[in-house]
Amino acid sequence: MAIEIKAADVMKLRKMTGAGMMDCKKALVEAEGDYDRAQDIIREKGKLVVAKRADRSASEGVVVTKIVGNKGYMLCLACETDFVAQNAEFSASANAILEIAVAADAADLNALLAVKNAEGRTVEELVTEKSGQTGEKVELAYYARVEAPYINAYVHFNKKLGTLLGFSKAISEEVAHTIAMQATAMAPISIDIDDCPADVVAHEKTIALEQMKQDPKNANKPEAILEKIAEGKMRKFYEENTLLNQAVVGEKESIREYLAKADKEAKVIAYKRFALEA
Repeated sequence: MAIEIKAADVMKLRKMTGAGMMDCKKALVEAEGDYDRAQDIIREKGKLVVAKRADRSASEGVVVTKIVGNKGYMLCLACETDFVAQNAEFSASANAILEIAVAADAADLNALLAVKNAEGRTVEELVTEKSGQTGEKVELAYYARVEAPYINAYVHFNKKLGTLLGFSKAISEEVAHTIAMQATAMAPISIDIDDCPADVVAHEKTIALEQMKQDPKNANKPEAILEKIAEGKMRKFYEENTLLNQAVVGEKESIREYLAKADKEAKVIAYKRFALEA
């Protein structure tokens, strides 16, 4: 005799797992009313979805941030479609994982994936379950934590890109917000010239030198002169690609000058940015 599955039973399982109503009902029918087994069935479905859609691109999603004292946290929960990303439950899941990260003060992405929630499920398992709930590939695409005396966070209105900035001291919130918006919009690769990745600098210098050599006007110029011209091109590269040397959007002054005007002692000491790439 088939066990009767009541609406209240389905709602209870939905509350426990976050899965859709029909998925909950099917799981309860298959489990013959056993909630523990039904939860396992839903989790197994999530693993199957992950396996089937491993080659899909999770290029949509939401970026969320939280600042607690002198620590800032940012993560991105990614999925396949904008339809799922814009769902309130998906954003709630991203924020729930962020709260787990904050509570555990997780150092990096791998550490966060291993953290367990109050029910004893790891973040990695929660992400897998979200795949089962949505029917899409879902992954924790990014996680970062920064620590500084003062932190500002900015997430673009589309929730696809965001920035965490750490300052050496408390400054005007308006100034910090402007700089965080700048970093989000202009995507600098580092705070300043000194922390620009060495491989990036070497690559850009090589390109600049090659451009000089390819120009017929430079055919008879000594190598030392070409190096000087290349250095000029590198200054332009730093102005465009390092935060403190970028011009404030719509202004002539640099971010370095803008910050110094607000507070001569303040420095940007931490920077994390993430953008979902379509």
